[in-house]
Amino acid sequence: MDVSTNTTLAALAVRLPGASRVFRRYGLDYCCAGHRALADACAAKNLDAAAVLAEVERESTGASAELPSFADRPLTEVIAHVLEHYHEPLKVELPELIAMAQRVETRHGDKPSCPRGLAQHLEGMHAELSQHLAKEERILFPMIQMGGGAGAGGPITVMTREHDDHGAALRRTRELTTDLVPPAGACATWRALYLRLEQLEKELMDHIHLENNILFPRALRG
Repeated sequence: MDVSTNTTLAALAVRLPGASRVFRRYGLDYCCAGHRALADACAAKNLDAAAVLAEVERESTGASAELPSFADRPLTEVIAHVLEHYHEPLKVELPELIAMAQRVETRHGDKPSCPRGLAQHLEGMHAELSQHLAKEERILFPMIQMGGGAGAGGPITVMTREHDDHGAALRRTRELTTDLVPPAGACATWRALYLRLEQLEKELMDHIHLENNILFPRALRG
């Protein structure tokens, strides 16, 4: 694949195995904002686009893909991967994160560094994501699996819009947690919570990327 700084974030993340790792490192949104050219995304963050691209290429050379390449896999296989690797774990992980956040806020609420409001925020994320996953599992995915993806423009538009909301929720999580950096002297639960929130961010961004930039476009092409 010929790439340049004018290649979109989504196209780079789809084809180069090191791209998503590098983009997360620099806070470049390759899922909800994957339509932006690398040059434009880097300019918004005062990054050297050529240097970021070189880093992507270095990490991609001889590396195994962080995400399996689904560009040419059957859509039923893509959906099976989404369900197994993203939907089911997410249903388990979010309630546990909410409980951890509640413990941290209860025990450390008197500290200025306490992430007040984090548990409530995660509860909201859980509610929104639960509804979103249910709509995909009950409506959109069966439609695609039965060969009706070309006529699924309406549901896909709704899911993509909700993906934007999930991206905004991830940004709010970072605002509440000082960019997921625990304060000095934070207890083990506090540190573990932030570490798992960082992993949640990674998984959700990969999840959205796989749907927005691979599954949905391929389904709409029929």
